[in-house]
Amino acid sequence: MAINIIAQNKKAKHDYEILEKFEAGIVLTGAEVKALRAKRANLQDSYCRFIRGELFLMNAHIAHLETASKHFTPDTRAPRKLLLHKKELEKLYVKVHKEGLTIVPLMIYFNEQNRAKTSIAIARGKKLHDKRADLKEKTLDREAKQAMKNRSY
Repeated sequence: MAINIIAQNKKAKHDYEILEKFEAGIVLTGAEVKALRAKRANLQDSYCRFIRGELFLMNAHIAHLETASKHFTPDTRAPRKLLLHKKELEKLYVKVHKEGLTIVPLMIYFNEQNRAKTSIAIARGKKLHDKRADLKEKTLDREAKQAMKNRSY
């Protein structure tokens, strides 16, 4: 499975406990696809929201390329519709509105068929002590790997 990752939301794994992942298509204009191919996207501070029964990617920054179109300058942080199957949308809607969970985008990428996709996840916000425990575990892991690497035989 060869995917071309365009943008990742690294802070999502730090701030949220990821419960379940989904793959969704994105409705884009031609200029936005060109910008994604040039890796001009950022998922920092982005989130997903239901608007009239449809799921939208909010606050994701896809830059405008100067070479694309000179007639208009689109909104770089415009809401972008996410494409999912009806059953997946219903499942996400129940999780968000009944259980109080949130939907966060994890990354934007091109799949094998060169289609722009986004990986989204149902997530639960972490408490401060959970974040500290994760950082401590990551630091210990890194130190152990470093010790194994520097170990002489």
